[in-house]
Amino acid sequence: MVLEVGRIGLWAAQRQWPTDVRSRAEVAAEVAAMGIPTVWIGAASGDLELPAAILDGTEGLVVGTSILNIWTEKADIVADHYAMLAKAHPDRLLLGFGVGHRGPVEKLTGRRWERPVEVLLDYLDTLDELGVPRSDQALAALGPRMLDIAARRSAGALPYLATPEHTRRAREIMGPDALLAPEQKVVLDTDPDSARAVARKGIGFYLGLPNYANNLRRLGFTEADLAGSGSDRLVDALVAWGDLDTVLARIAEHHQAGADHVAVQVLTPTPSQLPLDQWGRLAGAINTLASP
Repeated sequence: MVLEVGRIGLWAAQRQWPTDVRSRAEVAAEVAAMGIPTVWIGAASGDLELPAAILDGTEGLVVGTSILNIWTEKADIVADHYAMLAKAHPDRLLLGFGVGHRGPVEKLTGRRWERPVEVLLDYLDTLDELGVPRSDQALAALGPRMLDIAARRSAGALPYLATPEHTRRAREIMGPDALLAPEQKVVLDTDPDSARAVARKGIGFYLGLPNYANNLRRLGFTEADLAGSGSDRLVDALVAWGDLDTVLARIAEHHQAGADHVAVQVLTPTPSQLPLDQWGRLAGAINTLASP
């Protein structure tokens, strides 16, 4: 049985969270009070210290890692910390794993980038042996092969830098039962120039990574779209900017395309900080929408 993550969650990088345990717990309690069911931690660490603080500081909030890099986070360490947290907070932790990207992985680890799919399958085998339930695992996946593995070997897929069209294609590949939880970037700003400027800062790095660039080419974007920090067409496809209704409409497109859950990443001019004010505005609109 897959964890209940709700229809919409909030995504933020680990570096955006406070570093001390008390502050982390306080922020987590504030997020839980917003009525959001799940928070996703980008670039999470295998010691799971941040998930632990969030889980300890709340009662019902689910935490997902998006993602734990299989090249840098040892499976046995992750499994040990998972076992402790799952015992203390059952049905509230979803481990997202991914293979990362060749350039950053080789630079960070000194290891050659070879057979990433085989490395991933070996990693998943180890998690099986160590007793981590597949229902509490999900995989970063974009291309057809990885989406198929995610559906067969885990609860499902966590596509990043996704569009509703990618969500539609992913659902066709994965079938009806696997969890599909794409990430969607948003900017709560109705001015085209300033909104796109923030959006470009949020996506520029990823356009230089082959995994993402190749996926965007599969979706029909051209070299001109991918050049520099991205064309307006590409920016608008990857980042929903505008008022709350515009953002909610994009989230709805993912659901209509087959997503079970959408992990919303709010981009702001201060990317090192958690966007708590914007989270509150978004949560209020989501809760109003969900009310009878």
